[in-house]
Amino acid sequence: MGRDVPALVFTREDRRRYRIKMQKCLDALAQMLRDERFEAERPQVGLEIELNLVDDRAEPAMRNNDVLEAIADPAWSTELGRFNLEINVPPRRLTAGGPDAWESEIRAALNHAEERAATVGAHLIMTGILPTLRQQDVGETALSENPRYRLLNDQIFAARGEDLRIEVDGVDRLRTYADTITPEAACTSTQFHLQVSPERFADYWNAAQAIAGIQVALAANAPFLFDKELWHETRVPLFEQATDTRPEEIKVQGVRPRVWFGERWITSVFDLFEENLRYFPALLPLCEDQDPVETLDRGDVPELAELTLHNGTIYRWNRPVYAIAQDRPHVRVENRVLPAGPTVADTLANGAFYYGLTRALAEEERPVWSRMSFSAAEDNLHTAARHGMEARMYWPGMGEVPASELVLRRLLPLAHFGLERSGMDAAWREPLLGIIEQRCVTGRNGAAWQKEMLHHIDASARCGRHEALRRMTEAYIEYMHLNAPVHTWPVD
Repeated sequence: MGRDVPALVFTREDRRRYRIKMQKCLDALAQMLRDERFEAERPQVGLEIELNLVDDRAEPAMRNNDVLEAIADPAWSTELGRFNLEINVPPRRLTAGGPDAWESEIRAALNHAEERAATVGAHLIMTGILPTLRQQDVGETALSENPRYRLLNDQIFAARGEDLRIEVDGVDRLRTYADTITPEAACTSTQFHLQVSPERFADYWNAAQAIAGIQVALAANAPFLFDKELWHETRVPLFEQATDTRPEEIKVQGVRPRVWFGERWITSVFDLFEENLRYFPALLPLCEDQDPVETLDRGDVPELAELTLHNGTIYRWNRPVYAIAQDRPHVRVENRVLPAGPTVADTLANGAFYYGLTRALAEEERPVWSRMSFSAAEDNLHTAARHGMEARMYWPGMGEVPASELVLRRLLPLAHFGLERSGMDAAWREPLLGIIEQRCVTGRNGAAWQKEMLHHIDASARCGRHEALRRMTEAYIEYMHLNAPVHTWPVD
């Protein structure tokens, strides 16, 4: 969930002061890591879900402020586009109450929001990219009213100095330009949070990076953009391009992008925050009054406000998070690779696979990142985004194999083991990971169903691409509310 900021014009002095404050924050973080001041005894997991708003015809509804007012719940917030909302599900222990309790809590929150949204003529849909979204829907008027988004938009284009070029080659070809960052609003995701001790952070982050491509292959749910059929998870190339501050001349010099997989395995959470300062100029150089070093010296917990704000403008697929809860600081991995949807059942299955597998890999005596190049993990991510369940993935000891074979033969047993180590018994594990197993057996995730359903409508109705996408989206919403996993959805 983003931090609100006022509308401002930044000066050179603002940027100089901000750089100094960020270095102080980094120094304070290093001292806290040395002093072992972090909460690690009661680790929790968390979940954020970004959603799209549609009208009664499943077309984009630019009503997020009205819907937010109708919901009247602080767990909900706006996102970049006026057709987006986000829910921040309260954190919990992984096994507290069991998956059924978590599912009931999430479904109750979403159902309540849907009921309230309907009173202002809108409906919620969980998907990686809204299939009925057209290019004219993501112009300047689609930007949410929160000044933070306008300021972020202005700073990105000031750094870039020219319009954004978006290119994606899939079944169809997309070539377009954008003069705002609102195409990024098309990307709606599920974000899993995993609190870990600083001593184990590097192991869990490395594990999350190693499986990012596997996650996307299993859960791809964004095959359409602007009426074109593109990648299975078009959200990945779109997000990488829609927030790119680099003009072409800067790209060829090797300057890092703001949406970044990274370039190496790490040894400490400090590595990632230090890279943020070293490689990325500030987009929102806002300074707070608190001196983090002085705060730490008197025994209090510093907010590290400048460091965390800067971190929020660097869009790693697995992002480090520093936060304070109940007066205790903690660090966590924010897993950002997955699209939203299709259902709550699918979402929790994705979470079980992620939490279980990362724990198993983090505890291996010979970790996977010692046997796999970092570039191979990054290649896996883009291969999975392009091909979904049809992707062939590299894994140490297996070479290049189909994603479904890799999961069924090697990774699913590890996920079971990791969840068992976390205290989740078989009665809870089996239904969740059984959904992942059946996706592999059937070859059907959200993207596969969307593509198959669209072509079925195309063949039977011959109604034109956008109308076919609209009808497919209506069917998607109906099945989404039934909460049956997507591998069971019919195509008729």
